[in-house]
Amino acid sequence: MTRATPTAPRAHVRTVGAATDDAMRALGRDLAALTRPGDLLILSGPLGAGKTTFTQGLGEGLGARGSVTSPTFVISRIHPSLVGGPALVHVDAYRLSGADEIDDIDLDMTLADSVTVVEWGEDVAEGLSEERLEIDIERHPDDTRTVRLRPVGARWTGAELPGDPGNG
Repeated sequence: MTRATPTAPRAHVRTVGAATDDAMRALGRDLAALTRPGDLLILSGPLGAGKTTFTQGLGEGLGARGSVTSPTFVISRIHPSLVGGPALVHVDAYRLSGADEIDDIDLDMTLADSVTVVEWGEDVAEGLSEERLEIDIERHPDDTRTVRLRPVGARWTGAELPGDPGNG
């Protein structure tokens, strides 16, 4: 697989507050409306931050088949679309030791035709595409979350992302 350079230009970060799990799912549904085949979303944040909850909303918004659950032990799940849109490829890189192991999953076979989400993908999945949306989720002690959306590359730089402009 030819690795993309992880040094593509970044646009300004957008910041979104999410007070509940329902708000995380709603953010996923909202972003689903902006996605198209070939999109890569890289999710980061601590255990329990809401990465899978966000992906559940994304799957709902895409009309993905099946229950979206954490693919920690199977590493990757493909959820075909029930509405004629792109499939959702849901990857959990938690147990992977680096970019070489993500290559072994053969995401290059599905990337162009799917919306691909890589949980725990920071410092592992950036080389999959110069065009990606990096999503960092911070969970606070009161269970609210701050979500930072970092567009990377021309595809996401011009997108009308939700949230307030943050510090890039």
